[in-house]
Order: sequence, then structure tokens, then C-alpha cells
Amino acid sequence: MPANSFKSFVLDQLSALPEVRAKAMFGGHGLYQGKSFFGIIFQGRLYFKTDATSQRDYTAHGMGPFVYDMKGRRVTMSYHEVPTDILESRTDVITWANRAVQAAAKSKKRKT
Repeated sequence: MPANSFKSFVLDQLSALPEVRAKAMFGGHGLYQGKSFFGIIFQGRLYFKTDATSQRDYTAHGMGPFVYDMKGRRVTMSYHEVPTDILESRTDVITWANRAVQAAAKSKKRKT
């Protein structure tokens, strides 16, 4: 699926969330709800922000973290790929997205 089509599909699946938008970044798109950065669309994959609790659900589905190369160094972020079956279910992806927004909000509070 071409990148713009996948981004459109993801935004359509998340349309029930208020104030959701995609912002171009690092060759992909960041997903925001209001000011919360909760997701990444990159190379035809969707990643959501995780915390210690939610990460277990992703790994139970065999999904790994978002990893990128920064000047020859691999960087792993606390975002995990959303399983296809979750992404294809509007109800499930909204539930997982809400947890990602909550994880992003908790993470932001810890940094301030």
C-alpha cells in the first residue's frame, strides 16, 4: 500500500478520536491527539506509544519496537508496531490508540 494511502487509512480508522492529525517527520508521520504525540506511521507500519503495561500486549502479538538508525547507531523508542488485526478493527485500534495517548501523557508528565 503506498505511503499516502496507508496514512489515509490509519487516519480514517482513528477518525473517532478528537483532534487526531498526522505531521510529517523523519521520513514518516507523527500522530498527535491535541498536543500528545502518540503514534508513528513509517514505511507502511503503524506504531503506538507504549508503557510498561501496554507493551506486553504488543509483544504478546509478536510485535517489536520502533527502531531507527541515527548516524550509524540504532535507536529504539518506546513505540511498538500495531498488529494488523488490531489496525483493521476500528473499535480495537481506537482502544489501543487511547492507551497510547495515555502512555504519551504519562511520559510527558515524567519529563517535566
